[in-house]
Amino acid sequence: TGDFDVTKLRYHKIIIMTDADVDGSHIRTLILTFFFRYMREVIDRGHLFIAQPPLFKVTQGKKDTYLKDEAEKSRFLLNRIAESVEITPQGGLAIRGEALMTMLQRMDEYRNHARKVQMQGVPRAAVDALLANGFSDRTALADVDRMNALVAALTAAGFEHVRQMTDEVTETPMIQFSVGGNGTGKRAVINNELLSSYEFRQAAKSYEQLSAFGLAPYTAKHGDEVKTYRNIDDLLDDVFKIAEKGLSIQRYKGLGEMNPDQLWDTTMNPETRRLLKVTVEDGVAADSIFTILMGDQVDPRREFIQDNALNVKNLDI
Repeated sequence: TGDFDVTKLRYHKIIIMTDADVDGSHIRTLILTFFFRYMREVIDRGHLFIAQPPLFKVTQGKKDTYLKDEAEKSRFLLNRIAESVEITPQGGLAIRGEALMTMLQRMDEYRNHARKVQMQGVPRAAVDALLANGFSDRTALADVDRMNALVAALTAAGFEHVRQMTDEVTETPMIQFSVGGNGTGKRAVINNELLSSYEFRQAAKSYEQLSAFGLAPYTAKHGDEVKTYRNIDDLLDDVFKIAEKGLSIQRYKGLGEMNPDQLWDTTMNPETRRLLKVTVEDGVAADSIFTILMGDQVDPRREFIQDNALNVKNLDI
C-alpha cells in the first residue's frame, strides 16, 4: 500500500459486503480499519460503501420481501396487523393503526432489552418490579421509600431472602435476593453497576415510552376474539403469531445461503440494493480510537475497555 494512488481507482465504488450477523460486523470493522489506515483518501473522496444484505426473506404466495434485520422484520409484521387488532391498556382507550404499531414496537424493544438484562443474572420479573417502582437509574438506590417498596415488590414476586445491603467496594446501597431453589438458589443483586448498564438503561427508556400508552393488563380484540393479557410477553407472542399467519420466513445465516439471483436482487443490483456511504466526521477522534483498539499497546486498550464496558451495545459471548 506504500505506492497507493487514489487517482488510479478502477471503479468509483468500493463496496464492503459481509454477512448480516455479529461475525460479519466484526469482519467489516477490520476492513474499515484497513482503509482508514492505508487508503484514507478512498473514504475522504466518497468511494467506500457498505452493502446492506438482508437477514430475512418473507414469502407470501409468490411474493418475496427481503428485510434487513430483526427490527425491520418486527415493523413489517406489526404493520400487517395494525388495522386488524385493537388493544386496550388498563383504564385506557382502545389503540389501533399507527399508534398500535408504535406501542407494540416499544413492547418488543422492552422485552429484548429486559432479556439481555436477565443475562446479567436478574430475572425478568425483577426487572419488571424495578421499573414499576421507579428504578429507572441508579439514583433510586438512595431513596429509602423506593428501596422499601422494591423489597416488598420482589418478595411479592416470589423471590426469597430479599434484603438491603451496602456494596463493600463502592459503599453504595444495593439489594440482594435468591432466585429459585426454595431459598437455596442463585443470588442476584441490584446495584449501581446493573442500573448503569447500557441494556438496563435502554430497557428503562422503552418502559417509560410504553407507559405513555398504558400498562398491563391489556385487552386485545382480533375479529370476534377478545382476550386479556397480564404481561406483554404473552400478548406479543400472540400478536406475532397472527401477523405471521400465511407467511414463510427464512433467516439467512450468511451470504452463501442465497442463490446468485437472490444475492443480485437484494444486495448487488444498482436498481434495488441499499448502500451506506462511509464517512469520517471526526478524523482525530477516529484515529485515536483506532490506535487504542488496534495498536500494539495493551494498557491503553485495557483502560478503554474498562471505561466503556457499561456502554457496550452488541456483545458476542
